[in-house]
Amino acid sequence: MKFLKCNEGAIPSPTGKRVAIVGAGPAGLGAAGVLRCKGHEVHVYDSLQEPGGMLIFAIPEYHVPKAGVRSGVQELVRAGVNFHMKTRVAGCSGDGVKLEDLVSEFDAVLIATGTWSSRTLGIPGEDLPGVYVALDWLFEFYQAQLGYTKMDDVPPLGRNIMVVGGGLTAVDATEVPIRYLKDRFGIEKVYLSYRRTRNEAPMSVREFNRLVQQYGVEPLELTVPVELHPGAGGRVASAKLQRMKLESVPGDKRPHPVPVPGSEFTLNVDAVLIAAGEIPSPPFKSGCLGIELNRDGTVKTDQKFRTTAGKVFAAGDVRHGASLYGLALKSGNDAAAALDEFLRTGSWS
Repeated sequence: MKFLKCNEGAIPSPTGKRVAIVGAGPAGLGAAGVLRCKGHEVHVYDSLQEPGGMLIFAIPEYHVPKAGVRSGVQELVRAGVNFHMKTRVAGCSGDGVKLEDLVSEFDAVLIATGTWSSRTLGIPGEDLPGVYVALDWLFEFYQAQLGYTKMDDVPPLGRNIMVVGGGLTAVDATEVPIRYLKDRFGIEKVYLSYRRTRNEAPMSVREFNRLVQQYGVEPLELTVPVELHPGAGGRVASAKLQRMKLESVPGDKRPHPVPVPGSEFTLNVDAVLIAAGEIPSPPFKSGCLGIELNRDGTVKTDQKFRTTAGKVFAAGDVRHGASLYGLALKSGNDAAAALDEFLRTGSWS
């Protein structure tokens, strides 16, 4: 995967401008490749062990080969991009490198921290042992698969697993345990609960059908978990689900799921993976350094990727919400072009 937007030997003379990028996912790496090719000094900060973000730590190898990502990163390193890994950036509070120090030290800062937070269901029993946020569980698995931790550290599942959600994270949370951990955890059954039907699922009908046909996943369309119950040892042992029906709402593209009264049923489960959607994870709260967030948690910017604070830009999923990595990469490239214009002209208007 190529992030550098020029040949390694074609980097122009230094401009004397220094840029800090917070986040080494696709948006941050794409921006680094553009800015380095403009002759700027680029420093990338990330809390993970190696660059790549979700391309390395959340997306399966069979979707995005990690060797290709690493090759692209090494090209950036050879071109002079400076990576500061295992380094957390905190804005206005918290431990780590202070965002305000980066803003003071560098000529511009780009926020590209993605969507590492997840929505919850807000139901009783969601805090039981054996109930996991799917993205967090996948991260723990990839940490082990990459050798940063041990496979024994991966949170245990069990014979009967229920995945909740209809997006791409739900696909991976369904497929990864069956592919890699079926024997380790004695997995016999994986249920997929989604509040609409496969026809409305973000993962696409083709992906939904593939999980059913290839892996024997049992679909629970038009269902929503409403309670999770513990067993004798305190770990989750069953789930109460509510059947739904779809009703059209004027102005909305997708029909809304509505509970069917008296349709509750119980399912025995040993683990639950909740993939209810990812939300932006900026390294600061709204108002820090004058940087505002939108109501959905994304960083507020204009069309030139400029935040409400001078010198600070934002790109990728933290700016526009969860997306495919190609869109995040393009956002990083486009933000870098706008940032380069600012560095060269000095104009914020």
